[in-house]
This record gives sequence, structure tokens and C-alpha cells, in this order.
Amino acid sequence: MNVTNVMPEFHYRLPMRAGGSRPGSHPGSSFGAGQAFAMHARLFDHPDPRRVDLRASLRAIPAEWLVRVHLQRVAVPVYVVIDVSASMYFGLLKSKLHVAADFVTALGYSAFRAGDQVGMVAFDNTEREELYSPARYGQGVGDVMAGLLRDCTLTPGVAGGIGGLEQAVAKLAGRQGLIFIVSDFHWPLARLPSVLDTLTHAYVIPMVVWDQAEIEPPAQGSLLAVDDAETGGRRTLWLRGKTRQDWRDAVARRRLEIKSLFDKRGLRPFYVQGTFDAEALSRYFLEAVV
Repeated sequence: MNVTNVMPEFHYRLPMRAGGSRPGSHPGSSFGAGQAFAMHARLFDHPDPRRVDLRASLRAIPAEWLVRVHLQRVAVPVYVVIDVSASMYFGLLKSKLHVAADFVTALGYSAFRAGDQVGMVAFDNTEREELYSPARYGQGVGDVMAGLLRDCTLTPGVAGGIGGLEQAVAKLAGRQGLIFIVSDFHWPLARLPSVLDTLTHAYVIPMVVWDQAEIEPPAQGSLLAVDDAETGGRRTLWLRGKTRQDWRDAVARRRLEIKSLFDKRGLRPFYVQGTFDAEALSRYFLEAVV
């Protein structure tokens, strides 16, 4: 039996018009070859006789030839800003960083199909310059970036944080396009709004990557040895009924904290738990655009 490996792909669209001159699949704000009617203009200003509108020209005062001007569809740069701190190496079946790499593979292929360039910046407590990849167009770009993440070595005790994210997004400040911020967000969020303010020209997708083992206590067993991936500390928990409930309550509070912070910026987090689901991300964009 032959098994065909299908490259995971998701479909994305920006909910607003983007600037740019390179033709693509996203609604644009510049005039050109497209189907979205913008306005009538004088043939003298837009000398394209193929777009002359006879009815509008006959009604024009003063009488002059008018052409239909359309907005063209454009390509946009897509960037992934990814957390590579110690906690991202945790995972029961697959590390969160490897799950994020699966997403980057799908992103590269999806961007190629949409005609967009894709790039990557990474951070832990500082920007990881060796993982930087400028936005490029090509079918294998996502595979190259995902390979960098899978080969990335852990720096023991290096925690993620807002300082590294601030350095990483400095390259993207003021740019239009689509930006994914991929992290488990296991660090203080107080300064995150100021980071989002620097990305106001882009459409930002917060992608929260969690592992099932960290959001749900073990179903069996009374003692659990816990290692803090960020600090390297170890402690033992006695899993009483109250401890299990406190665990679930803490996860719920963190989820609400993340949601509330992004709600204030009109952003909705996309959660990835265990594996990346391309169809779920397509539905996310469909709901956002509709």
C-alpha cells in the first residue's frame, strides 16, 4: 500500500487591506489590476482605454472619458516570532519547540502557495541572532527555518522573557504584514502591551503552545517530581485532590489573563496543545475575516 505524505497547509487572509506593489492573494490598498472597484477617474490620469466606463462617461459633468479604477490584490510579508527558551523544550510526546517547528513547516508551504514571503526571528532572554531568517519566497523556506528550530540547542537555565521579545520584534516595528508570536507565554506579561504597540501596522496572531502534561495533572499517582524548565529547580508535589484542583485553577487563570490582555488589542489567541492542527488554524482565520 502506497502512502502519500501530504504537506500540511492552512489558508490565511488578512482582515484589512494591505499596502504593497507585488501581486498576491490579499486585499490591497493600491490601484492596479484587480476586481475590487475603487472609483472612477479620468482617462487622462489613468490611460487604460480597456477600462473606459461608457455610462459613467455620458453622465459626467463636465463631459469627459472616465475609466474604472480597481484595487489590486497584493502579497504581504509573513514573520514568525518564536520563543526558544528552556520551557519550550518541555513536552510529553514531543517538545513544544518541535510542535512549533511543525507549524513553521506548514507556514512556509502555505505562504509559498499564497505567494508571500516568510521569515523568522527567535528569542529567549535575548534575541537569538543565529536563528534569524529574513523574509524570502520559496517552497523550501519553511523547511529550512523548521530545521533551525529542531537543531537549536538548549541553553540550561535561560528563561524566556519580555526583554528577548522586545529585541526580536525591533526588526519588525512599523512593518505591515502578518506576524505570528509563538510561545508558551510562561513569563510575566506586564510589558507585552508595549510590544504589541510597536506592531500596530501588522496583523498579529498570538499562538500559545502548551503541552497536555503541563495543563492537566496526572490522572494517577500521588507523588510527582517537578522540574522547573526555566530555573532548573526541582520539587516534589503531593497530588491531593485540592492540589489537582489548584493546578487546574491556575491554568484557567493564566488562560484568562492571556485572553484579557490580547482582547484589549482586539486580538484572539490561537492555542496549540500537543500537536499543530492546520485545519483549526484555517478555521481561526475564516472566523476572523468573516
